[in-house]
Amino acid sequence: MNYIWDVMLNAQLKGIDSSNINFIPAENYSPYMELSLEDLNVREIEQTIEVNPYYRFYSIFKNLFLPDDKEVYELRENLFDILVHFLGLIDLHQGMNKREYYIRFFKRDLSEGVYGSKIASIFNDLTREEQDKISEGLLMVYETGELIHFLKQTMSKVFKKSIIYANCEEKNELLIYMGQEKTADANSKVELIMALFLPLHFTIEIYWNYHFGILEEENTMKIEGIALY
Repeated sequence: MNYIWDVMLNAQLKGIDSSNINFIPAENYSPYMELSLEDLNVREIEQTIEVNPYYRFYSIFKNLFLPDDKEVYELRENLFDILVHFLGLIDLHQGMNKREYYIRFFKRDLSEGVYGSKIASIFNDLTREEQDKISEGLLMVYETGELIHFLKQTMSKVFKKSIIYANCEEKNELLIYMGQEKTADANSKVELIMALFLPLHFTIEIYWNYHFGILEEENTMKIEGIALY
């Protein structure tokens, strides 16, 4: 970590509340680095982090910590912590484009129950990466109207081993092979994706451990490893 946005981003990825991080002005620091860390390769986030305020923000902090001015020092340290948190949040948003803002809007709506309280409950238990993938897929549905295509794509991103087959000759049906054990957590994720992406006129059949048999596909025709369709 070399910059304050590194700290803020790592905190987000690890589910750490950034308000628990305390930024203080460094007493000894390199003029070529923003963070003053004992270990330059550290990846864990410490509760208190020393910052060189003059590396990028000299114009903001040049008069805040004058060497001969010791009055209300505690107040200035608190103000410094608030300002650095604010600057770190600005850093995180500077690299975002309009599409990323739309994805964040979907994440907010899903999280706050716009799509229903059950969906919100499941969505809030997902990892940040899973939330991003589902929100991005939902955005693509709104942009293109292609529910089935982005259902398949989102499932493959969340469940790496999953395979989806569409049976539209006799009925509108999706056969979904998960390639893993059925757990309450995994089943909740499937329910969430189906609630958001599955067209109303489609039905689904889900196969967890065993694939249904397909002629001439040896991997699906193993004895005691075939699911019945």
